Amino acid sequence: MTRNQGRHRFSRRTKLTAGATGLALTIGLAVAISSAGDQGTAQADGADISLFVDITKQARNVNTPRPQRDASTGTFTVDCGRNENGHFNPDNFIAQPGVRNGAQHLHDYVGNVSTDADSTNESLAEADTTCKNGDKSTYFWPVVRIDRENEEEEPGEPAKATVECPDLRRKLRNVPQRARAEVDRGLQALKDQVTQANQKLQSGNVDDANFVNNQVLRPLRNQRVGTIVQISQAMNRAGARTRNLLRLSPCTVKDGDAADAQVAEEQRAAEPDAVEKGEGKSASDENELPGNEGEIQRPEVVDLTFRGSPVGKVTAMPQFLRILYGDAKVTTNGPKNARNSWTCTGFEDKVLMNKYPICPQGSKVKRIHDFASCWDGKNTDSANHRDHIVYPDQNGRCPQGFTAVPQLRISLTYNIPRDVQVNGQYAVDAFPEEEHNPFSDHDDFANVMGEEIMNRLVDCVNTGKRCKE
Repeated sequence: MTRNQGRHRFSRRTKLTAGATGLALTIGLAVAISSAGDQGTAQADGADISLFVDITKQARNVNTPRPQRDASTGTFTVDCGRNENGHFNPDNFIAQPGVRNGAQHLHDYVGNVSTDADSTNESLAEADTTCKNGDKSTYFWPVVRIDRENEEEEPGEPAKATVECPDLRRKLRNVPQRARAEVDRGLQALKDQVTQANQKLQSGNVDDANFVNNQVLRPLRNQRVGTIVQISQAMNRAGARTRNLLRLSPCTVKDGDAADAQVAEEQRAAEPDAVEKGEGKSASDENELPGNEGEIQRPEVVDLTFRGSPVGKVTAMPQFLRILYGDAKVTTNGPKNARNSWTCTGFEDKVLMNKYPICPQGSKVKRIHDFASCWDGKNTDSANHRDHIVYPDQNGRCPQGFTAVPQLRISLTYNIPRDVQVNGQYAVDAFPEEEHNPFSDHDDFANVMGEEIMNRLVDCVNTGKRCKE
């Protein structure tokens, strides 16, 4: 559809718009994924409408163990952002190491920026992170999408193209006081550069790949490189170390239009090495996976909180501990390892479901993933990725031979319009055979925290503090 034919509806295909650079960062809908693995069989779009239920009509089913005298009641929350740097891929280095597209659905990442099919303990430890406190752990879950494909197109104004850039501010931790003024000026300059780029973008033909890449994105990248270098030098002069900031210099253009794919394709042809290994992107020309279509919904809130045990103190997690949450193949494997994950804001302590919730007005769709927290004291992984760490019983006690470690809770809140909920037009990415079964929701975590961070975590949890980093 051309721009003068009316507003483009949510696309069935997730487009990629690449900046003119040797490192293509992806933002929002811009997703690069691998085509090397088995992609399965395409399924009917969307989830069955019977999988959507009104949460206000569900019985309470959340029962929290009462804390005992020696309970560890503190919490430790890590701020790792909302995947602003567009780290997506269909890999799972824990369950299927070395297999590109082993998940057959798209994962949303925060924390370690290098995570892909080839990740190892060594590569994760050497990589950068989106976490403000330097936590290099990797946290990843399947994306949620909205698919309005069956809606009729409405006439109106075409979607407006905009320039989007990675947020450098999030990467600057502990800016020294004597560098703060210069850093703030640099950050303001980066904002002004994007404003000017958007003005230039609107003055030309945004369907023209040469114009977008050569007149908008390349000059903007060059400007950002200069400013980011100045910011890095200011930080370094003040004694603060900066790493890998220049990889945040490329920007993208996003407008939801099919022409985006043409811009990206022409750019990839001009720069065959656009996606570099180690940046968490899988190099491919494919922009979607069979059966998983629609507009990716970035969580409005990503909350990563470690909690204690209701019956005693917790011990430190070993570095490189792997933990799986839920079962991505519940239809095949049965419900043993699957978990109720879905709720709405305001209902978190009342109802968790294995169906997609329809929330009341003013409430938002939410996923809550509580990880296993009883460790065998020896292994960081096991053959089935589960035997080395298990769940406590209903009273919060670990089985004999297992030790309580901090329990990770990942909470994801989404701003999904209520009409989309009622019409059953949102769903979680899944293996093709799952057909978007909400009970297949899952999550993965690998602990790559340094010893100092883990010690702070354990101290906060065991002493009843509320810590945020």
